[in-house]
Amino acid sequence: MLNQILATKKKEIAELVQPKPLEVKHYSLYEALNKCRRHIGLIAEVKKASPSKGIIKEDFNPLQIALGYERAGADAISVLTDQTYFQGSVDYLSQIKQHVQIPVMRKDFIISFAQIDETKNIGADALLLIVGTLPIEELKELYDYSYSLGLECLVEVHSEEDLHILLACFTPAILGINNRNLKTFKTDLAQTKEMIPLISRDTLVVSESGIATAADIDFVALAGAKAILIGETFMRASSPEQGIYELLGGELDVTKT
Repeated sequence: MLNQILATKKKEIAELVQPKPLEVKHYSLYEALNKCRRHIGLIAEVKKASPSKGIIKEDFNPLQIALGYERAGADAISVLTDQTYFQGSVDYLSQIKQHVQIPVMRKDFIISFAQIDETKNIGADALLLIVGTLPIEELKELYDYSYSLGLECLVEVHSEEDLHILLACFTPAILGINNRNLKTFKTDLAQTKEMIPLISRDTLVVSESGIATAADIDFVALAGAKAILIGETFMRASSPEQGIYELLGGELDVTKT
């Protein structure tokens, strides 16, 4: 599946036309998660569909979802922009970015400098880079280029092998541990617990995928994750906003709002 997605992405890049730069205020993903408003940082995801689950949310209004996330105290918002496999859009991100006052991250399969330029132009504050989509030296070049444009990166690994490859080259400021096995698509939160001891304490670790209950959050928090990324659980809730309250409670640290 990953190889198929990347092949499609290369065709899209060849036809990419840069959008007009969006003039918006920017926010730091790292700072938002580091000064989170609950006991753990929260990146809430705007996600309509996925290759493994199909349509996740039929009644899909990306802006209303994002505004609900912000009201419920999410520290940042992730927006799926891949159209072919996740039914996302860069337009969703630009629309959301103009209406929220928290960081917005582009979640896509970023493998080129042109995509990073596009990410900057659509107004994003940060983007996702996935270890394994490119040779690690090329991923590092994309990482450095992103930061040169003022974009932060969440660098994601799916296995301990990915982690060793990454850390042998560079240590990102924000590192995502995806609990989903890309070969089987099964999730196991033990991935977070097993990999965190291998990571510098100075790195902000985000646990991703398979987090559906308060017990799951407690598990990854105890393991050392500083933040979590949740999409599907909120998308399947009665409302994404209510999903946050049900999973993390309604109490916020008002000193950090």
